[in-house]
Amino acid sequence: MYKVILLPVDLNRLDEQKGALEQAVTIAHMNEAVLHVAGVLPDYGMSIVGSFFPENFEQKMLDEAGERLTEWCAKTLPKDLEVHEHVLKGTIYEEILQASRRLGVDLIVMTAHRPDLKDYLLGPNAARVVRHAGCSVLVVRG
Repeated sequence: MYKVILLPVDLNRLDEQKGALEQAVTIAHMNEAVLHVAGVLPDYGMSIVGSFFPENFEQKMLDEAGERLTEWCAKTLPKDLEVHEHVLKGTIYEEILQASRRLGVDLIVMTAHRPDLKDYLLGPNAARVVRHAGCSVLVVRG
């Protein structure tokens, strides 16, 4: 049923991804699916903000995030799964949606943290992904 699964993870909260990770792995095993694991780094926003950081800061940040993601995947994912890691940069929900389209994903499995009042007013990333995704989305409470 599902052949390509996307598991977006919060690179700053990898220890809180257990529920979504377990669901993604179970579904991937049941369907012999490919699992894409993606972490999203925030963008600077205005270009002037980037000028305050040292040269090559962005690339170093991407490299470090990639190393952390690779380490986490090696430690937590079964070796019998086909896994592809991605470090994306930009607005979290937009990057998840773009990656799902680009990779031909048919299921997104993601963690949603307990909402704060501000999330009800602004809409959390998980809600935006559910609302705009072109595929099924499984949201697991973190």
